[in-house]
Amino acid sequence: MSALFRRIISTSKAPKPLNGAPYNQAVVMNNFVFLSGVLGMDKDTNKLVDGGVAAQARQALKNIGYILQASGASYETVIKSTIMLNDINDFQAVNEVYKEFFTKEFPARSTFQIGKLPLEAAVEIEVIAGVGKVETETSKL
Repeated sequence: MSALFRRIISTSKAPKPLNGAPYNQAVVMNNFVFLSGVLGMDKDTNKLVDGGVAAQARQALKNIGYILQASGASYETVIKSTIMLNDINDFQAVNEVYKEFFTKEFPARSTFQIGKLPLEAAVEIEVIAGVGKVETETSKL
């Protein structure tokens, strides 16, 4: 049986795990990168950005971009995203921000209302992406 390749990702361009919590920003396993949930935090202050759900979603997606880049991936190679909202009524506002980062060939996605997010955040986003050269084929039946 061959060994699997695992690489821990940590970039100073995105916030570190909260209060030294036992998780990494991301883990690469072979040709996939799995990002932990990302909040709309400023990496320098470790506080949520001001401006509500849209501002937090935008910052979370910027932070995701930095982590993807450190992993050898990009928004274009994201295959699955999960969005956790404090309030499902924020769904459309987050969608508008989401479309700034994912402009075509959208990844598969799930969105949930969660009882409570860390730091009283309005939104948390996690993604899974391919690492390396990715070719896209659209299949319509």
